[in-house]
Amino acid sequence: YNSYSDAFGVIHNNLDKALEACNISGDKTYNRAAKMSAVSQFESHKQRFFNHLLTGMKCPQLIKAIEEDLAVGNAIVIQIVSTNEELLKRRLNEVALEEWKDLNLDLTPREYVMDYLMSAFPIHLHSIYSGVDGSERSEPVFDADGSPVISIEAVALRDALVDKLASLDPIPGALEQLLWHFGHKQVAEVTGRSKRVLKDESGRLFVDSRGSGANIAETAAFMQGDKQILIFSDAGGTGRSYHADLKAVNRRRRSHYLLEAGWRADNAIQGLGRSHRTNQASAPIFRPVTTNVIGERRFISTIARRLDSLGALTRGQRQTGGNGIFEAKDNLESNYAEHALYELFRQIYQGRFYKVPLGKFEQMTGLSLTSHEGGMKIDLPPLRQFLNRLLALRIDMQNIIFERFELLLSQQIEAAIAAGVYEMGVETLRAERFTVESQEAVYTHPATGSVTNYLKIERVQKNNIRTAIEMVEFAAKYQGQFMVNEKGRAAITIPTHSLFDSEGGVVPRVLLIRPQKETRLPIQGLESSTWQQVSIDAFTAAWSKEVDELPKFTTDYLHLMTGILLPIWKILPQQNSRVFRLQTSDGQKILGRVVNAHDIQTVREQLGLKNQLLSPAELVSLVLNEGYSQQLPGGVTLRRSYIAAEPRIELVNAISLAERLLAAGCFTEIINWQKRVFIPVSDKAPAILAAVIEILG
Repeated sequence: YNSYSDAFGVIHNNLDKALEACNISGDKTYNRAAKMSAVSQFESHKQRFFNHLLTGMKCPQLIKAIEEDLAVGNAIVIQIVSTNEELLKRRLNEVALEEWKDLNLDLTPREYVMDYLMSAFPIHLHSIYSGVDGSERSEPVFDADGSPVISIEAVALRDALVDKLASLDPIPGALEQLLWHFGHKQVAEVTGRSKRVLKDESGRLFVDSRGSGANIAETAAFMQGDKQILIFSDAGGTGRSYHADLKAVNRRRRSHYLLEAGWRADNAIQGLGRSHRTNQASAPIFRPVTTNVIGERRFISTIARRLDSLGALTRGQRQTGGNGIFEAKDNLESNYAEHALYELFRQIYQGRFYKVPLGKFEQMTGLSLTSHEGGMKIDLPPLRQFLNRLLALRIDMQNIIFERFELLLSQQIEAAIAAGVYEMGVETLRAERFTVESQEAVYTHPATGSVTNYLKIERVQKNNIRTAIEMVEFAAKYQGQFMVNEKGRAAITIPTHSLFDSEGGVVPRVLLIRPQKETRLPIQGLESSTWQQVSIDAFTAAWSKEVDELPKFTTDYLHLMTGILLPIWKILPQQNSRVFRLQTSDGQKILGRVVNAHDIQTVREQLGLKNQLLSPAELVSLVLNEGYSQQLPGGVTLRRSYIAAEPRIELVNAISLAERLLAAGCFTEIINWQKRVFIPVSDKAPAILAAVIEILG
């Protein structure tokens, strides 16, 4: 891969030199259309080449996996997109018919690059002219016979590239590797190819012509069990089924390999459905085939993004589109990725990414971050172009750049999740029990009569508490350390992704895992805290003591707006627009927009809700955990205060009612010569708060 990467670096440099030699560009661009055409075709061929190269590189490992599957009695289905048919046709047209029975033909991905060099590499000389307005531009030069004049320098540059590429090790295309290894008598090919190159027992290559009924015959051979391997492409897969049909002879379980995802999500999912149908003896095993080459994320990203969109359109929730095959992080074409890329470019431009200086980055990728005025460009290269250019870098440089990009992307997503604005599509909530505690109509559409309802839902969740033994095993798996603080609380720290400071320096962090909470914090912050590393025995004792004291279930409340939402959308908080789906204990299915508890009072006032929305238990939780403050009757404010670093629930401006509040369970304390009123922080706090609200009227 690195050899081909170096070759493309040379092609890129020679392309720039050839454009200058042909007077298409120089101190400035003289013929923008000619330059854009040459560069565009180069990038297009490069992208296609590396896609085929990566697909071809997967085959040795894929062949091993197929042989293992065949050994356990599975039937093999391989899904591809491209078959190189057009390239093959062009190459065969250059070969005499009598040689078709004994070919000496190179059918490797590099043929795409050779094709570009011979047909699209700029070698036609241009002449520079001055326009009426004084601007300089160039036009192609033709001789007396009307033939274009060739630049000898550009031809020499092209020939040097052809010589360099021809000396590199060839990697055959994926389809050829599979057919040649297992033999065409064992492999059913269902593609749109009319001709293919096969290999006989002696290793000799020959051309095999496929008739119009070839795909039908090959499918039948596979379903009848005559062939145990089937390869299909987009063109050959339409309308056909390859599942373990109960009516078919071949009822072996299918191992379905997604060798090449392609660019269209609907085709990818449709292809996976070819081996997964009703009336089947067994469900298939889906096995996407990928490499650890970072550049391949370019292709995975596109299909993952389109699968997200497809799932959102067809089923109303994004996580269904890829059926779990791809993860959210595989989609590199989101808004968060755009922001991460901007920050990456800014760090490179400002010299804060020390491993990749600005000049080196621009030279390697051909991407310009510098404007003509000398500052950073406003119109920076888009994400797809950035990912395309990564493809042609050496493996080590891909890893360096992409590691920084992924850290920045993780930072963006983490910040969005913390702010409650991370876009997840429709999420399905799960709990032990959901119960509708109250329901109130808040809006009725005048024309249709459609109603918007406010639902307050009690949620009972089983606390997912892991035992000390489970945490010890977890620590061993993820390089964890055992910690206990001065209060005797236990935790495990494991490495997590870092952050970047304002100077571009890396801030290493750890993930602190508590029985019911996880927190990311800088290593420096951990070292200056009261957390201390301890032995396994000390950790086990502290963790076990803490989890034994925890309740088995937790009860909280959800505030949902359901029904017709668009007319009141602007009234609802804009910083969090998450939509949830849940099913209550009595079987009622609910889909609605969640309003955070600390926003519900404001929404209540704007919508004119009559019922009291927050219970005393909710208010206590919000005040203690989120610093929420609530205005109570009589000018009294309920808020969180810290006294000697401990959180308390304070009633501000309530001293005139101190005697009645003391009788209800509150207590007073003189701090800095001022008497203040507090509600005890205990399990009795909600009941005391309810009594306080009743006293205040």
